[in-house]
Amino acid sequence: MRHQADTCACFHDGILTCQQSMSDIQTAIPATSSETAPAAVCFADFGLAPQILQALADQGYVHPTPIQAEAIPVVLKGRDVMGAAQTGTGKTAGFSLPIIQLLLAHANTSMSPARHPVRALILTPTRELADQVAENVKAYSRHTPLRSTVVFGGVDMGPQTIALRGGVEIVIATPGRLLDHVQQKTVNLAQTQILVMDEADRMLDMGFLPDLQRIINLLPKQRQNLMFSATFSPEIKKLAGSFLKDPVTIEVARSNATNDNVTQIIYKVEEDAKQDAVSHIIRERSLKQVIVFSNTKIGASRLARHLVSVGIKAAAIHGDKSQGERMQALEQFKTGEVEVLVATDVAARGLDIAELPCVINCDLPYNAEDYVHRIGRTGRAGAKGDAISFCAEKDTRLLQDIEKLTKQKLVPAELQGMVVRGARERFSSDRGRRDDSRGRTERNNGSRDAHAGHTYTPGARSPYAAPRKQAVDPFFTQPYEPAQPSVAQENPADNKTTSKPKAKVAALLGGVPKR
Repeated sequence: MRHQADTCACFHDGILTCQQSMSDIQTAIPATSSETAPAAVCFADFGLAPQILQALADQGYVHPTPIQAEAIPVVLKGRDVMGAAQTGTGKTAGFSLPIIQLLLAHANTSMSPARHPVRALILTPTRELADQVAENVKAYSRHTPLRSTVVFGGVDMGPQTIALRGGVEIVIATPGRLLDHVQQKTVNLAQTQILVMDEADRMLDMGFLPDLQRIINLLPKQRQNLMFSATFSPEIKKLAGSFLKDPVTIEVARSNATNDNVTQIIYKVEEDAKQDAVSHIIRERSLKQVIVFSNTKIGASRLARHLVSVGIKAAAIHGDKSQGERMQALEQFKTGEVEVLVATDVAARGLDIAELPCVINCDLPYNAEDYVHRIGRTGRAGAKGDAISFCAEKDTRLLQDIEKLTKQKLVPAELQGMVVRGARERFSSDRGRRDDSRGRTERNNGSRDAHAGHTYTPGARSPYAAPRKQAVDPFFTQPYEPAQPSVAQENPADNKTTSKPKAKVAALLGGVPKR
């Protein structure tokens, strides 16, 4: 204990005394060899300002994670960085802390918006990740005069416009909404010094590349570029080379690796039985907080409705939900009002749910790299977690792609303790319920007719029913009679009429010319 206390003597200016026992400090990330840097390293060793160290102490952070220990000194030197680390190891602090440190030289308390230009731009692929990064940046800069804001789609642009026109040094944004503000001339990126692309593999995907190129063209050529992600394929590295200038590559773990704290389980489940399997696992394990991933938006909505129908508190978030609905569902999930959050991959990137015990892949992702991000929602900050995935017969190729990416052998097991109904059983059960309902209706109708003195036979017409109308037109039952030729057809010559000579018509102005 004495050695650890002496290590933290680097917290100066009264921020944290070295005599304080480490057991009295609420450490957000446990000091394990796999999740933290060596114990001799603390945040003050990087030369961070006292205001930043105070914010870290408020958050309970003592030692940096490996990605933070490697990235912070390089970013402070002004070098371009391409960092890869496992999900949940603190990449956000790895770039936000040195950015705040670098921008403190321009910090001021002036009320003029001109004194607060955008100096750092952080781009994220999803709204949820943007909101989460903004919360972290605000927490780390709370003791400094620096201003920050977040802009993303799905919400009113009014409050975002007011914040941007008031002047902010750090902007966290999704590409689409940022370009909307650029078009409305509510943000100026001409003085941006630092560009950050969080979850860079998705940012550089073909779907984001055009918007990203437009944004880069608006930035000064002399700037610092930072790219952080949990996965980097060789193709992405090659594409990133066109944006970065002599970057420093930081890989604290094997690229595309999964977290060792996450136990991966694969079950063989038929495609039409996955909904029942999800509810079975949730009840069997008594899970009170779990994220279930679906590949499609309609699949997520159907699964959420199924879980609600069997008595499990569930909500769905996907691209068809409004931003208000998505934020409300996330907040309810964090507070425990909702036990199961059914989501598409929109929620797989960067969401940080404290002590999430389990995630379930109802559908294996089409992109193997998304599997790493999905299961990275659990087992964060040194905690243990389970990642359960369902593999149908059609998902064999997707499972092979995951094994190839992660370099792990995942053997599907049988799901025990549950009789999984197939499609035929589901159809028979539904048809039986419909037949029972129809039988009850017929019996009720029969009882009413019996009270009226009539005997009701199922399938027979009611005696009170109106007589059926004749369905066949009588015209079509008559015998064929050939039509008689008309007089005009018998003597066509008689029908010719002698044409009258055309009357002369005077032309305008000049009249008819003389012959």
